[in-house]
Amino acid sequence: MDLAKEVLTGNKRAVSRTITLIENKDPVAKEIIDELYPHTGSGKIVGITGPPGVGKSTLVDQMIKGWRKRGKKIAVVAIDPTSPFHGGAILGDRIRMQDNFLDENVFIRSMGTRGAHGGLSEATSEVVNVFDAAGYDIILIETVGAGQAEVDIAKLAHTTTVVVVPGLGDAIQTIKAGMFEIPDIIVVNKADLRGAEEAVMELEMMLDWAPKKAWKPSVLKTMALKNDGIEELLDEIERHWGYLKETGMLYERERERCKEDLIDLVTEKIRESVLEEIKSNGKLDMIVKKITSRKITPYAAADEILAGLEPTK
Repeated sequence: MDLAKEVLTGNKRAVSRTITLIENKDPVAKEIIDELYPHTGSGKIVGITGPPGVGKSTLVDQMIKGWRKRGKKIAVVAIDPTSPFHGGAILGDRIRMQDNFLDENVFIRSMGTRGAHGGLSEATSEVVNVFDAAGYDIILIETVGAGQAEVDIAKLAHTTTVVVVPGLGDAIQTIKAGMFEIPDIIVVNKADLRGAEEAVMELEMMLDWAPKKAWKPSVLKTMALKNDGIEELLDEIERHWGYLKETGMLYERERERCKEDLIDLVTEKIRESVLEEIKSNGKLDMIVKKITSRKITPYAAADEILAGLEPTK
């Protein structure tokens, strides 16, 4: 099977196999991505983030259904913590989205973080490109929900939605914890709980006090379990896309995403190259021995390694 050609036809089995190759860092994956990349750039990327327990998966499930009614083809990347035993995702968000799992125009993939920081898997951006090339109109990325470390989603997504709930201190604390610059939209989910109106008012006040930006995030209420407020959320996301297109910010966000991807790839290649060289000549073990015997500091050891590398020709 020519995986790249099959992915371009939307073959779900080919898409799945390609993603597995990417996650496993198979050399074949690079060749496939090279073939697919010219066919990317049409899909809209939506990030869904926020603390654990706010109902992100249920919200995503309802968003899928809403966009399917609008005739959109949807892909979901559900980022989960990684199992220390087999390296796979351990929460399995697909279980919570099982109503959509058999829809031919919906693809849901759980991915483990595999130790990556920032709330995303290292392979997320490449997987997004696969879905984009396969013709998915909207790619939803649901992050782990680890708190303020999840800033990477804002670099990848066209529209980032932060989800909070009332009554647990999440609404304000999430924003205070360094996520104020992240959201394009804030969703107060489980809005039937006590304190929902107060949470909305507090968030809107904090947005008023924040440094002014061209796009002011809106604060919406939803009750995902009851499918309440979902249509309004989809409308607001699509309004944000319109704003990005009209102002030229869509190009700027895509440019920033490409820059971050390039930096990540170059960093990884340098890391692999350095490790390969110092492992092969035994220098790594020698320097580690010096560190553990407290003869040199880790900083000095790093400088020693870099100083001993030959310049790139």
